[in-house]
Amino acid sequence: MTEQGIQGKSCLQDPPRDPVEICLEINERAAGHPLYQDARKGLAPGSNLAWRVSPEPFSISKETFLYLKGLGNHLLKFYEATNRLYFESVKGQQPAWVHQLLDQGKPDSLIDYGRMNRFKRQLPTVIRPDLLFTETGRAVASELDSIPGGLGFVASLSHEYARLGFVPVGGAAGIVEGFAKMMRAQTEVADPTVAIVVSEEAGDYWHEFIWLGEALNEYGLETLVLRPQDLRFTEEAFEVTLPGGRVATPHIIYRYFELFDLKNIPKMELIQYANKKQRVFVTPPFKSYLEEKLLFALFHHPMLRRFWQTTLGDETCHALDSLIPRTWILDPTPLPPQAVIPGLEIDGQAVNDFRQLVHTTKKQRDYVVKPSGFSELAWGSRGVDFGADLSAEDWTRTLGSALDSFSQTPYLLQEYHKPAKVTARYYDFNRQEIRSFDGRARLCPYYFVSGDQAELGGILVTVCPADKKAIHGMVDSIMVPARVE
Repeated sequence: MTEQGIQGKSCLQDPPRDPVEICLEINERAAGHPLYQDARKGLAPGSNLAWRVSPEPFSISKETFLYLKGLGNHLLKFYEATNRLYFESVKGQQPAWVHQLLDQGKPDSLIDYGRMNRFKRQLPTVIRPDLLFTETGRAVASELDSIPGGLGFVASLSHEYARLGFVPVGGAAGIVEGFAKMMRAQTEVADPTVAIVVSEEAGDYWHEFIWLGEALNEYGLETLVLRPQDLRFTEEAFEVTLPGGRVATPHIIYRYFELFDLKNIPKMELIQYANKKQRVFVTPPFKSYLEEKLLFALFHHPMLRRFWQTTLGDETCHALDSLIPRTWILDPTPLPPQAVIPGLEIDGQAVNDFRQLVHTTKKQRDYVVKPSGFSELAWGSRGVDFGADLSAEDWTRTLGSALDSFSQTPYLLQEYHKPAKVTARYYDFNRQEIRSFDGRARLCPYYFVSGDQAELGGILVTVCPADKKAIHGMVDSIMVPARVE
């Protein structure tokens, strides 16, 4: 896939309506809607959104679309293989250090719960990689998220742009339909009730799940969006009293809270008890090892290579080889002098201690340092440092802090791949005109698992100015759904 394959010509062709009119209508419909608001400052006078509004979705080529459509099943196979690797490591059929690394810093109660036989085959039901397309056309996944934000957000954006005559990937309701199909696949109940449970810690995503819940109800899937404390447990099931006095009994809980925060979540023991007794089905499962970013490092570990090749098969292994960047776990344990860290070099010189990276130049340390998981710093672009942007002093401090955190929160060293430049348009509220800018894009496709298939429901694209390395929803970015050229 070339740069032209990422962003096709149609992104700059005439839209079905006047582009200024489109932007102003989106801005007007966003007025007062909490889903689109943000506490950040610096928005232009007259703007109701916390980002630049674009007159069109982001255009991708048919080739890129077909690649992304097929990627979901490869990622699902990766989760299946990882789940197997973990259990085989526990049983002694694979190296013990695998499960020891994945369990590091976790409470014993969560580890034991995730190992229960009744949950053994359960996997994440929503999968979202963060993809960067390089100048060579290679897609690189900086992360893989099994409890992703943005579901309601990209669903609402797809709905808005479809109203204006565009055809986003998945259509106007691709996220809603995919989520509903995925939920129904988790139970034999013909007409299930779903509770989307959002913790206080994840409160930034509350309004987007409110939007998604309303859309799911309109689609025919009864959906409740709740705080954990809204659930009332009886010996048979959870109950929720709705406005008007009706009592609903959820069959499925979609968990939108991080596992590191369980101790702060009301009624957590009851939720886990009901799930264990099969009074309610909870997804994603309480398996902390499937939510660790260090899975990327395990994929590239030479001692596990035969396992991945045998378990994944040639096609998926080849796809992931290209997709997953080289990643290392920042482990301070000394190596013997004749050992080296596999694949890590400084100007061709092998490395056998991560502390040797302290003396590198900015050009030599084009890496990202970030926590693996089970930490308040491991989500929402927090805790991420780009080595090439740091001073020598800050780089030394970052590396030292990451190594010191190993016993509780392992950190990762990951190759940084610069995304290709793309062109995006937005409405300038100050000049009252459409303007273009050079940026770099992150594509976030959302896959919904039903049975043995992971189906693409929609794609959120974030384009930030080209001088930004961390791509996220900042004030001077655009965020739009993708469409096919």
